[in-house]
Amino acid sequence: MEIRHRPEQERFEAELDGHHAVLNYRLAAGCMVIDHVGVAPAIEGRGIAGRLTQAALAWARLSGVKVRPLCSYAAAWMRRHPDCHDLHAD
Repeated sequence: MEIRHRPEQERFEAELDGHHAVLNYRLAAGCMVIDHVGVAPAIEGRGIAGRLTQAALAWARLSGVKVRPLCSYAAAWMRRHPDCHDLHAD
């Protein structure tokens, strides 16, 4: 499965077995605000949301921006992964 970054649409996306998964964000004041992570029900439970979140955080790190996870999934994912705590916007 390939994860694609669509910066013009402010989203990361993936497709598996014809079903889609997305992570929507927006850039605001030098911060990546993650608004939504969604996975089609047919492909839930395969770690796709985590991989989208990981890809978004890797991009944020490379871009030098902090992350504000408004999406409850992204917020919980960041709490469970101490290696990304430095990215969290205060």
